Amino acid sequence: MRHFLEVDDLSADELRWVLDSSSRPVADAPQVLAGRGVALVFEKASNRTRNSMEMAVRQLGGHPVYIRPEEVGMDVRETAEDIVRTLACYHALVAARVFRHSHLERMAACEVAPIVNLLSDDAHPCQALADLLTISQCIGLERTERVAFVGDANNMWRSLAIGCAMLGIESSLAVPPGYAPPAETLERLESLGGACTITDDPAEAVIGADVVYTDVWTSMGQEAEHDERVVSFAPYQVSADLMSRAAAGAIFLHCLPAHRGEEVTAEVIDGPASRVWQQAENRMHAARGLLSFLMGGTS
Repeated sequence: MRHFLEVDDLSADELRWVLDSSSRPVADAPQVLAGRGVALVFEKASNRTRNSMEMAVRQLGGHPVYIRPEEVGMDVRETAEDIVRTLACYHALVAARVFRHSHLERMAACEVAPIVNLLSDDAHPCQALADLLTISQCIGLERTERVAFVGDANNMWRSLAIGCAMLGIESSLAVPPGYAPPAETLERLESLGGACTITDDPAEAVIGADVVYTDVWTSMGQEAEHDERVVSFAPYQVSADLMSRAAAGAIFLHCLPAHRGEEVTAEVIDGPASRVWQQAENRMHAARGLLSFLMGGTS
């Protein structure tokens, strides 16, 4: 039984297989979920995650069931362990979008169904798969030398940096003082054969980059920090001037939702370098490739 809580739950070869599978036409999708259900547990609301996962499950022949937070009451109405043991009675796979990564780890430890992380406070690996798929389509993984992330060293940055390290792509992070990633995350990147250059200078981070990526400055659950974060991250806005320092033909990515005028200007996200809608569509294709792998569709 395989789980997907972070990108490096796959090997580098398996990651490449998932990305290759995600590129295949929907009509060729293996029906590995035919007659089977997939539970989609949401503690956090989402637009792209719910729609992409429901469609991916259907494309593989399965039946997705969306479960609202109040229906399970994670560790309030029922323990995480009891929730997953119940859902495994009906479903071939459980995917969850949660506040605490430890809930996913506890579910996976039960070993009753494959667990997929749809987002946690530690990681956003399904989004990273879509990002890498977009980079592959727009530039080519072998031709991508560096991915620059401008902003918070959050769950999104972490998963993308791990994926880049696994594929031999250099990465850089521009982050304000006081918001740098923990040492153990950087050690994890090094153990995967990659490293991320950390700087507090956005211009330095993006010079020569093939991809410039940003995310919101205040994630769900950090609302009380919003005013402080706006001040700290104001110099880290991705503008046309900042994009001009990247490599010729560089693309802009954002996992969405976006706040135009904060982390990115409208000129950039709605401009010719932006690939955010291709990236959003790729959430569905990447989910299809991942679920196909976890359900044994590798032949």
